[in-house]
Amino acid sequence: MKNLLVLLVLAFPFFANAQDDVAQTGVEGMFAYASGQVEALAEAIPEDKYDWSPAEGVRSVKDAILHVASANYFFMTKLGFELPEGVDMMSLGKTEKKDDVVKILKESNTFVKEKIPMVTTASLGEKVEMPFGDFNRMSTLLLIMEHTGEHKGQLIAYARANGITPPWSE
Repeated sequence: MKNLLVLLVLAFPFFANAQDDVAQTGVEGMFAYASGQVEALAEAIPEDKYDWSPAEGVRSVKDAILHVASANYFFMTKLGFELPEGVDMMSLGKTEKKDDVVKILKESNTFVKEKIPMVTTASLGEKVEMPFGDFNRMSTLLLIMEHTGEHKGQLIAYARANGITPPWSE
């Protein structure tokens, strides 16, 4: 019995610590799911449709995908992470070829997925200043997830308007 008690006392910090990052784990999982669907749409839409837009002044397929990638990097820099080497935020929008656009999207998603677990639970309440208002680190993580979902919906509509069924709906 004494050994069991010692084992439980020693194991408790591991179980307690496992709960500390429940927010980050949840956001990371939901982000991985939604961003995977955005990637699937980016791959499913043919390159000849990448300049398609539903109306003048509205982002094209390509621009919407690059916007998601840029926002991923932007939000993560607001959380204090440095851009990966070789990422130039000012030149992302100049990317033309589908393969390059998809690669940029995937790299930005990987960056987010790698960094979310590095946001500590103790820091989730810290203030994050954005151009459109103040948030905390937790709401910034939720914003990343929501933003990806918003543009997933946009790309679903773009795909369907062009006769393309989202791959997970086939």
